[in-house]
Formats: sequence, C-alpha cells, structure tokens
Amino acid sequence: MLLVLALAAVLALAAAVPLLDRRLGRATGYPLTAGFLAVGALLAFLIPWGPEDRPVTVSWLWLPDLDVAFALRLDGLAGLFSLLVLGVGALVMAYCSRYLPAGERHTSTYTLLTLFAAAMLGLVMADDVILLVVFWEATTVCSFLLIADAGPKAAVPAARAFLVTAAGGLALLAAGVLLAIAAGTTSLTGILDDPAQVLASPLAVPAGVLVVVAAFTKSAQFPFQSWLPGAMAAITPVSAYLHAATMVKAGIYLLARFSALYAGEPPWTATLVAGGLLTAVLGAVWALRQHDLKRILAYSTVSQLGLLVAAIGVGTPTALAAAMLHTTAHALFKATLFMLVGIIDHEAGSRDIRELGALWRVMPRSAAMTALAALSLAGVPPLIGFVSKESLFEGYLDTGGAAWTGWLTAGVAMAASALTFAYAARIMIGAFGGGRLTQRTLYEPDYLFLIPPAVAALLGLVLGPGVPLLDPVVERAVLAVDPGAHVPHYEFWHGFSAELAMSATAIAVGLLLFLRREQVERLVLRMPESREGFARSYDSLLRFGHLVARPDHSDSTAAFLARPLLALLVLGGAVWAAGGTGTLGGPPAIAPEWPLLALLAVAVGATVLTRSPFVALALLGVTGLLVTVWFLLAGAPDVALTLLLVEVLTAVVAVGVLAVLPSRFGRPVRSGGNGMRWRIPPGTRPGRAGAAAVAAATAA
Repeated sequence: MLLVLALAAVLALAAAVPLLDRRLGRATGYPLTAGFLAVGALLAFLIPWGPEDRPVTVSWLWLPDLDVAFALRLDGLAGLFSLLVLGVGALVMAYCSRYLPAGERHTSTYTLLTLFAAAMLGLVMADDVILLVVFWEATTVCSFLLIADAGPKAAVPAARAFLVTAAGGLALLAAGVLLAIAAGTTSLTGILDDPAQVLASPLAVPAGVLVVVAAFTKSAQFPFQSWLPGAMAAITPVSAYLHAATMVKAGIYLLARFSALYAGEPPWTATLVAGGLLTAVLGAVWALRQHDLKRILAYSTVSQLGLLVAAIGVGTPTALAAAMLHTTAHALFKATLFMLVGIIDHEAGSRDIRELGALWRVMPRSAAMTALAALSLAGVPPLIGFVSKESLFEGYLDTGGAAWTGWLTAGVAMAASALTFAYAARIMIGAFGGGRLTQRTLYEPDYLFLIPPAVAALLGLVLGPGVPLLDPVVERAVLAVDPGAHVPHYEFWHGFSAELAMSATAIAVGLLLFLRREQVERLVLRMPESREGFARSYDSLLRFGHLVARPDHSDSTAAFLARPLLALLVLGGAVWAAGGTGTLGGPPAIAPEWPLLALLAVAVGATVLTRSPFVALALLGVTGLLVTVWFLLAGAPDVALTLLLVEVLTAVVAVGVLAVLPSRFGRPVRSGGNGMRWRIPPGTRPGRAGAAAVAAATAA
C-alpha cells in the first residue's frame, strides 16, 4: 500500500498545483520540492537495502478478462531510478521558483512537471507489461505537452518528439503482448524470472527487437536521435528534468530491466554495443559543431546515453554496475549544466558562445559550478564523472568474450570520451573563459537561484572521493537484474590500471582537440546535421500519405471503392490459397436461413435501384432488421441487440436529413446557373453492380 501511497502523493501534488499557484505564484515550486523530498524519503525507506530484504510489491487485478494487474514493485533498480526522479525533480522545482517570471500564472508548467514525475515513478515501479506501456506513453504525452507549452515556436519540435517516442510506445506494446504470450502472463516479474521459457519461444526474438526499438526512440539512440535536440525549444527547467532524470532515462531503465532476459544473447549484445557506441561518437561530434549551449548539452546527452546503452549491452555485472553508476553521475552533472545554462540565458539574454565570454569576472560562483559539472562530464578527477567513466572503461574491457572485442569496444568509447572532453571545454570556456568581457552590466543572480545547481554540483564533487557511499545503491540495482552477480565495489583510487590509462589518454586527446578547435570545427561542420535525416524522412512520409489519400479527394465513387475492394480480393485470394474455402465447400446453411437470405437480397437490390431517399432509408432499416434476425439465428443475441440499437439510432439521425436531400437520387452535375440538377450517368449502375457482386463473392 505504501507504493500506491507514494504514487498517489505525487498525483495529489499535481492536483494541488492550481491552488498553490493561485496563492504562491512562481514560488509554488518550493512546496512541490518538499513534497518530492518527502516521497523520496518514503521510497528510500522501502528500498530493499539488505541481502535478506525482499522487494516491496502491491497488486490489484485491473483487467480480469486479460489477466492484467495494477501491480507495482520496488526493487533496487526501480529504487535507483525513483530516487533520481524525485531528487532531481526536487531541485528542478526549486529552480523553477526563481527561473519562471514573477507575477504570472504557471499552473500548466508545474502541473505537467509533477505529472511527468508521477508517470516516471509508475514506469519504473510497474510490474505488469501492460501497465508499463501505460506509464511509458504517459511520459510521452507529458513531454509533448511540456515542450509544446513553450509557445508556437515549439510546435514542430514537440510534434517531432511525440511522433518518434509514440512510435516507440507502439513497439513496446507489441513487445509486451508477444512476451505475455510467450510466458503465459503479463506479470513483468513472471516474464523475467523464467528466461528459458521465454527464449525458447519463437516470439522472443521479435519481442527483443521491439524492446530495443522502444528504448532507442526514448533514449534518442541512432537513428532516432533527431527529436532530442529539437526538444530544446522547451524552457530550461523542462530540458533539465527531461535530460537528467525522466524521459531519456526511461529507455535506459527499460534496457537494464530486460537485461535479465536478454543479457548474453549475441543479437542483443551486438545491437546495443554497436548502436550505443555509434551514437556516442556521433553525438559527441555533433556537439562540437554547435554554438548554442543548450544544443551542445542536448547532443551531449545523446552521446552519454550511447555509452550507457553500450555498457548495458555488454551485460556483465561489472558493465551493468558501471552503467548504474554513470547514470547517477550523468543525472548530477547534466542537471547542473542545464540549470546553469538557464541562469546564463536569464542574466545575459543569450546562449550563443560567440556572444558570451569572460563571464567569470562578473559571475564567479556560476563559473565555479559550471566548471565542476563540465569537469565531471569530461571525466576529470576528483569528480564523480571521473570514477563513473573509469568504471565504464572497466566494464567494456570485461566483455566475457575474446579480449580483442573488449579492447575494441573500450577504444571506441575512449574516442567518444576524448570528444566529450573537447565539447565540455567548449561549454566552459565558451561561456565563462576568455579575457574580454563583452557584457559588463551582468551580475551574479541571488542565492535562491543558485542553490539548486550548487547542490547537484557539490554532490558530484563529494561523491567522487566518496563513491563508496553509492555502493549499496549500485549493488542493489544490479542484483535486481542479475541476482547471482558479483558486483564490484568502487574506490576513488584503486591503483594504476588499464582504465586509468585510458582516462588519461582521453583527457590528453580531448585537450588537444580543444586547443585545435578551429580546425576541428571546420572539419565537423562538413558533416550533415542529424535533423536533416528526420526532415527528409518526415517529408517522404507526408508525400506517401498524400499519395494514399489522393482517392479520397476524388468525386468518383470508384475511387473510394477501389481500395476496400482490392483488400477484399487480396484477402479472399489469400484465404483461398491457404485452403480456407469458407462456406463454399462446407455443409449447406440451415434451412431457416435461406428465406432470410432471399429477403436480404431483395432488400439490398431494392435499395440500390430506388431513386427515392425516403424509400432507400426504409429499405436500409429493413436490411438492418433482417441482419439482426440473422445474428439471433446464429446464436449471438448480444451482437443482435447492439445492431438493433445502432439501426434505431441511425434511423433517427437519418430522418433529420431527409429535408435537405433531393427528391430523387443521382449524381450532382452543375448546370449553367447556380442551381444543381441530379441525374445518374449512363453505364454506371452495371459497373457498380458488378463490383458489388465481386465483393460479395469474395466475402462469401
């Protein structure tokens, strides 16, 4: 019950936003911060920290006919993501209280952010695949509304994000159905606890492909990455929450959860490792060609998520632990950077690094926090990002297969990390570095504005040397995926190692790339922007839709009937080829049906031949009543009753339009004046009759 109470508490906070906003204005974020922290404390108490503790569960039968339950489960993996959702959410809410304009209403922003948190909590705690899909789609809808809430300029980016991520939701729904069929249950625990049964099913492979598609769309992995940079049209607090703890982390959670089923399977490993590393490199390269600070951070998220996906694909306990640790580090430094970029934009009126420079002279505290977060992103000691990046290298080397595959994987990741250092330096030096101050009237914002990013930045600093404090969180998260795993314990300094050498190499190469940034920028500008590929695909889809819909813009009845008639012919031919001859080769129909069929034929024929609208309406009613009787004879009284109600309602509606119909049916042909005259073109009735006969034969 406590899990339901936690979820209900967040929903109650969303319901309370209108009243709070009316009384407190933009300061509504502060009580929401307190609420998030209270729910987070409750869940932290419930997380099974000890080896003897069991996950907390609750379940109610939701859809009895489908055996679908409203089931929640809080284990170590769900606990880690829940704490990130609520912890980062609390910082974002406090940040909104100073970021949003004073004296205005912000009900929609606060409500949607709170619902976003509730959807993510439901997603990570869902223990039924159908319930998981419901919360998954709820995050899609919330993100769409939050992006679109930024104004008209955000309409296209919001639609793009919705199209890509909603398509992933459909893939996840299909995957859930296939897995439920293979396992015989919709329970997520039931599916994951018996991998042998699921993997023995022929449905396991297509289900795995669909899970990967869903996760890749949500976490902006290649080739679905183009929606995420466009989502920067949203206000900065939304971007911070979306990137650090909610939307994009849903895909990471999904892959980590289903590693219990697919880890070690060669197609799963190859797809995630190859796709993740390719995304990591491309995202870093695209970040180097940007001048808008938010767009740099957007492509940075794409790149960092690629490293996480590759680590989950490796699938060993070392790699999974590294992914969990880096997920935490990424939430801290990405939340810090987004909030500080919002402060820069708020104070300087620009995010373009070509218009900024030497802001450290007038904003020293903001500069210091940006430096901490950027250094953590770049993997420089003593920040938490340094430890997590080293752990990723260790996980890539520990592939459990041939040694050369581990070195190849780690080498590509090292190249992506070198590019990461280069764009992290681009963020820091572009905004705060340089010797010429271009905007001398700026000043440091008040402390309440700086506290949220400062908390995240200082946590990143403290948890570097204090990384053993995260051991229980990481360990329980990995054991939730692989109960028998030997999870490594982390130390800030564990001696000289291959991963330490790789970190040093990445930093050195990244520094060289930054020093040669003009040449590097000229080189990367030759590469096409990722959004161009989406634009071409989107335009092609629209052209295809226009082509498909072209018959609907025609005045010809044949154009409307061509597609359903063709579909009937194809379907009938397929059934015939498969040996299903329907009733044509079966026993004769029951004797009482023959008079009924004869009356139906007469009624339909009379309906086609009549020229009077009134008579046609009456004959349509007769046809409906005869079909109702047919269903009764076939033993389907419920269907017959439904059809009878529909026929009555149809007749009531149709009578209302009799007055505006012509006295005689025919085809409208414009005469010389403004009036209309009706006639039936010669030769059309035989054609229509023939088409109807073919369709009837096919259906039979």
